[in-house]
Amino acid sequence: MSETVSAAMAFPSEGSLLESVSARRSDPVAATTEPKWVRVLLIAVALAFLLGFLLLPLLLVFAQALSNGAPAFIAAVTEADALSAIKLTLLVTGIVVPLNLIFGVAAAWAVSKHQFPGKRLLVSLIDLPFAVSPVVAGLVYVLIFGAQGWAWPLIDEGWHFSLPVWGEITLQLPRIIFAVPGIVLATLFVTFPFIARELMPLMEQQGTDEELAALSLGANGWQTFWRVTVPNIRWALLYGVLLCSARALGEFGAVSVVSGHIRGRTNTLPLHVEVLYNDIAQNYSAAFAVASLLALTALVTLVLKSYLEWRHGESLAAIHRH
Repeated sequence: MSETVSAAMAFPSEGSLLESVSARRSDPVAATTEPKWVRVLLIAVALAFLLGFLLLPLLLVFAQALSNGAPAFIAAVTEADALSAIKLTLLVTGIVVPLNLIFGVAAAWAVSKHQFPGKRLLVSLIDLPFAVSPVVAGLVYVLIFGAQGWAWPLIDEGWHFSLPVWGEITLQLPRIIFAVPGIVLATLFVTFPFIARELMPLMEQQGTDEELAALSLGANGWQTFWRVTVPNIRWALLYGVLLCSARALGEFGAVSVVSGHIRGRTNTLPLHVEVLYNDIAQNYSAAFAVASLLALTALVTLVLKSYLEWRHGESLAAIHRH
């Protein structure tokens, strides 16, 4: 009997071991060995950095935007060029985001669900906009579709050919550079990795078991996609659409190269802010008024992003573990 008691004292029960491990994990002090003053100092430095380099400039934007009063602010954001820039920015975003949505889902599906030659090359090409400067991307489009580019004859004169029934046909491309199509192409280039990169790691982690089970039960490919795949990726998909929209709204570099800065025609909101700020009339308050619209969209994006991470953190955490 005494041997049994001694053994029980020497080897704690499984429940006590689990309680000890969970207590250690929940103890925040056990995760670090630094003194308390070091942790306080690091937190203070981080908060000071955020306050000085992020929060304070954002507050200054809104302060400068309202420096001449609400009527001046309203006049700045409702004048003709500003409204044109807002409409163009929303138009480009409305075109780019659905295209990226289609491409992102298709690319993530192909990469995560199938094995094929060139898979690594496809992933590398998806990551290419992260490595290439947006200005370089815009310059590439100028070299292709500009007046000296190899595609310019198709834009200027077109391709003339004849068919037996239809007769003479001319195939002519629309103007790309210094026009809306060029802005769409440039924005599409810099934004297309966002949705695909949010979906690929999650879909790879989920595997193909559920899709195969649905197919074995008689569902076709389209039913499997809409009823199995999409519900599993919906929050990551929304997260990627959110990031893609934010980048499309605020893109400056690539659009600046291909737009031509034509006021009222090819200026998006970021370009219109630059034009107002560099105006010889020094209309700084109008520039900050328009910039505050972009800052407001950034804040809305941040709030929605934080909400998704709070409500669906487990699904989104799988993305960022890869």
